[in-house]
Amino acid sequence: MNSYLERFHLNGKTAIITGGAGLLGQHFSSGLADAGAYVAIADVNLHEAERVMEDINKKYPGRAMAVQCDVTSEDSINDMIHKVKSQYGEINILHNNAAGKSSDLDAFFADFEAYSLDQWKEIMAINLDGMFLVAKAVGKFMKEQGKGGSIIQTSSIYGVMGPDQRIYEGSYYLERQINSPAVYSASKAGVIGLTKYLATYWAKDGIRVNAITPGGVESGQNDTFKENYSNRIPLGRMAQPEEMVGALIYLASNASSYVTGHNIIIDGGLNAW
Repeated sequence: MNSYLERFHLNGKTAIITGGAGLLGQHFSSGLADAGAYVAIADVNLHEAERVMEDINKKYPGRAMAVQCDVTSEDSINDMIHKVKSQYGEINILHNNAAGKSSDLDAFFADFEAYSLDQWKEIMAINLDGMFLVAKAVGKFMKEQGKGGSIIQTSSIYGVMGPDQRIYEGSYYLERQINSPAVYSASKAGVIGLTKYLATYWAKDGIRVNAITPGGVESGQNDTFKENYSNRIPLGRMAQPEEMVGALIYLASNASSYVTGHNIIIDGGLNAW
């Protein structure tokens, strides 16, 4: 048997990460490259994906490529897969990570009783429909490739438990009063359900499917929110983006070769109260 530590290595593997240029995505992309993988940074914002690619390639030459991908479009997803295959030859890992940002923040943060169906559909189209479309296309490719694979899907702590509404009193993010809308919780709960379904569906093909569930990550919230949120956390603070990466590397690697259908919650102990 190889050393235990070597089971975490991703040397020679090719990974796709959707939303790879986002707040967490850029850390996930760097982490996969650091573990030895070739990383395709797929993002709707090609400019930002190229920026992350350049940063990674400075540290790990030739490890990263950038590709534009709209996860709500099957044509865009198929084009992304074709480009990754042309560049690296195969696909071994998918981090299904993209999540939506609303085009209308007033509608996104509206009270539930006044929430519009159009806004609900806009967020669902990315957070859940996009997960379905990317998993379907890449999973089909992995199945035809015949080498198994690992798919990791990003959920959220609010896909596991309801938000404590009290923490949003006086809470702002980028100078805007915030809350956590129901559509976000519903979409992220759906990610976990989809993960468990696919884990059993593709098990016979050697394709493992798991989820990671981040808790609150510090990213520009005001001090009131950070204090309110931290007071709900056994570890007493919000997370840093890099603290999410270890779980991804574990699930992507052979260190988790007997793990499928699982959801790793990285929340500082919030769900243990």
